[in-house]
Amino acid sequence: MAKFELKLPKMGESVAEATITNWLKSVGEKIDADEAVLEIATDKVDSEVPSEVSGTLTEILFQVNDVVKVGQTIAIIETEGGSAAPSPVADSSDSEQAKQTAAAPFAVSEVTKTVEAAKEAVAPADFKSSDKFYSPLVKNIATAEGISVAELETIAGSGKDGRVTKEDILNYIKNRGSQPEVAAPVATQAAPAPATPSAQAVPVSVNGGDEIVEMDRMRKLISGYMVASVQTSAHVQSFIEVDVTNIVKWRDRVKNAFEKREGEKLTFTPIFMEAVAKALKDFPGMNISVDGEFIIKRKNINLGMAAALPNGNLIVPVIKNADQLNLVGMAKAVNDLGNRAKAGKLKPDDTQGGTYTVTNVGTFGSVFGTPIINQPQVGILALGAIRKVPAVIETPEGDFIGIRQKMFLSHSYDHRVVDGALGGSFVKRVADYLEAFDANREY
Repeated sequence: MAKFELKLPKMGESVAEATITNWLKSVGEKIDADEAVLEIATDKVDSEVPSEVSGTLTEILFQVNDVVKVGQTIAIIETEGGSAAPSPVADSSDSEQAKQTAAAPFAVSEVTKTVEAAKEAVAPADFKSSDKFYSPLVKNIATAEGISVAELETIAGSGKDGRVTKEDILNYIKNRGSQPEVAAPVATQAAPAPATPSAQAVPVSVNGGDEIVEMDRMRKLISGYMVASVQTSAHVQSFIEVDVTNIVKWRDRVKNAFEKREGEKLTFTPIFMEAVAKALKDFPGMNISVDGEFIIKRKNINLGMAAALPNGNLIVPVIKNADQLNLVGMAKAVNDLGNRAKAGKLKPDDTQGGTYTVTNVGTFGSVFGTPIINQPQVGILALGAIRKVPAVIETPEGDFIGIRQKMFLSHSYDHRVVDGALGGSFVKRVADYLEAFDANREY
C-alpha cells in the first residue's frame, strides 16, 4: 500500500486559490484514475478535481466552504502496489514538506498537522462564528492584514445587503493607520445594518403563496460584482444605429458552405467581435484598466464574451489575442467558449485576462441595453437585436425609402478615464467597420 497526496491543481495564471463546494467521494470509497473527487469554485468558474491515481480515499483534509491554495494537499488516497508519486502540482510553500516526504516514510498525521497549519494561515479567524457573509477574497485580505472577525464586522459594507466588498476592506485598510483607536466603534455606529443579522434573515411570505429561494453562490458573486462596478465607475452610455444589411446578406449566402467546410456554425457574433477587435486597435485608449489612481494600458486585446448559462446566471469567457484571429478563427473561438460555457466545462483560465467585453442583448429580443462595466475594464458594448426597418437610402438618382437590416450598439464606458469623444468615436468606428462589410467577400 502507498499513500498519494491529492493536491489542488493549478487552474490558471491568476488563480491562486479555490473554495471547496462539494465532495463527490467519501472516506472509504474506491476511486478510479481521472475520476472526479470533489467540486471547487473560483470567483467565476465551478470545476471538478479528478484523481491522478486509482485507490481508496482514506482522508479528507478540507471541508466544504474551506478556501484552499493551489498546491495544497486536500485529500489522501491509498493506492495498491508500489509507492505513488506525489502530485506534480505544488507551490513554493510546499517545497520543504516535499523534501521531508522524500527523506522519510509518509506519515498521515504529519500531513494533517501541515494542513491544519495551512488552514490557519488562510483563515486564522473563525469566520463561521459570524452571521455575515464574506467572500473568500475579503477573508484572505482580512487574514493578511491581521483583521479579526470582530473588527471586520465593524466595516460598513457597500455591497448588496450590506456585504463588505473588496473596495470596502481596501479603503478601510488604507485609512486604518490614520484613524484613532476609537474608530472601530464609530464605524459600528455608522453602519447601516442593525445589531441583529437582519441581512441574513429569511424573508417571510405575507400571503403564504410566495416561494422564497436563496440565491446560489454564483448569483451572489454576480450581485456583488454588479453593485461594486456601479459604485466604482462613473457609467456613461453612447448609442449608435448601424445598417448591417450587407452582413445579413453575406451570412445567408455563405453559412451553409461555411459549416460544411469548417465544421462550425456561423453566427453574427464572430463578425461583430472582429469589428470590435479592429476598433480597439484603432483606439487603444479603450483597451485599458484602472487600478486606483493608475491607468494600465493593456498590450493584448482579449475580448470577453458575456454568455448566459442554463441556470440563468452569467459568465464571461475570454477570447485571447482576438485581434490576431481571422473570421474563421474567431468563429471557432466563439463557438468553443459558448459551447463549453453552456456545458459547464469552462476552466478558470478561460475567464481571466479580459480587456474589453461584448454582450449580446439582442439574443433575447432587446433593441438596446445599458450594460454594466466588467471591472477593472473601462468599457462594454451591448449588441442589440437586428430588425428590418424602413430607411432612407441615398443614391445618385436621389433618396428613396427601402427595407434595411439595422441594429443598435450601446456602449457603456467609465467616465473617470474615458471622455465622450473617445467613447463615442470608438463605437462609431465599430459601426463603420460593420457598415463597410463587403457582402461579396470570401470567408
